[in-house]
Amino acid sequence: MVAPMHNEAGGAAQLVAEIAAALENTDHEIIIVDDASSDETLRELSEATDKFPQLRIIRHERNAGQSRALRSGVLAARGSVVVMLDGDGQNDPADIPLLFDKYDQTHAAMVAGERRARQDSSAKKLASRFANGVRRRLLRDGATDTGCGLKLFHRDAFLRLPYFDHMHRYLPALMRREGFEVVFVPVSHRARAHGKSKYSNLGRLMVAFRDILGVLWLLARAKSPGNVSEEPRK
Repeated sequence: MVAPMHNEAGGAAQLVAEIAAALENTDHEIIIVDDASSDETLRELSEATDKFPQLRIIRHERNAGQSRALRSGVLAARGSVVVMLDGDGQNDPADIPLLFDKYDQTHAAMVAGERRARQDSSAKKLASRFANGVRRRLLRDGATDTGCGLKLFHRDAFLRLPYFDHMHRYLPALMRREGFEVVFVPVSHRARAHGKSKYSNLGRLMVAFRDILGVLWLLARAKSPGNVSEEPRK
């Protein structure tokens, strides 16, 4: 389990507790990547390690953004299957078993959540709907909501993807670029109870258009070798 956090004081320890409850019947670790928080997030997480020995805290010296924090967490992960979710508490950890159920049914390299009944402002939902529509039309990734932070994937598949800032928003397209199967499952969404959003609507849209051009270039330059196998020795 990997969750990036930046200035999530007041909700950090509670999220860890919810993740632990959702995974209590499984062998798991909880990796929280503190992306150079300037509030009490790190203190809250450190105190939580007494109650949750499976909690590991990865600390960034400088703020590097959600994609870099996610990558740091995946690099640190010991398991072959990783679940990611946003550290702001808007993804409900109780939905994690839904991803595992879908994974058990399909064995896809990625199971991506898609939020239903989003608890965001009307302006944010409108901007997201527009950006998702443009992205889906151009990238043809089959996703209706790549902004949902709740996803399950094979660790080795993720580490084969090209890294760039904001790449977490294009994981279905990038996974399919490498020939991996991606499936989707509806999940819930919660209103933010602590901290502040790290993105503005205008800023998100401006970055999204630039990133989509980059992902389109990556898709255009990909060449599939078909099945790859190693020949036996004579």
